[in-house]
Amino acid sequence: MSGYRLVCPHCHSRMRIRTSEGKHIFLRIAYLQCSAEACGWSVRAEFEMTHELSPSGMPNPDVSLPKADRALRQAALTKDVDGIGGVR
Repeated sequence: MSGYRLVCPHCHSRMRIRTSEGKHIFLRIAYLQCSAEACGWSVRAEFEMTHELSPSGMPNPDVSLPKADRALRQAALTKDVDGIGGVR
């Protein structure tokens, strides 16, 4: 299984996370930079957990997200996560 990958929308090179900080149990702020020296694009991003697709085998009673409906769960199973946006 490959790791998560972000791609620069300008030059299509790999983005790297320079630093990040947790704002909430479900929200992380990250500062990214393009790995292509000639491009050098940098950006602030937010990574947010929004819906539970399947329950945990070790549930924490303090963790509560809305359960994804059937359509969202099905979309997650069939979505091409290697397509546009460079998610891998």
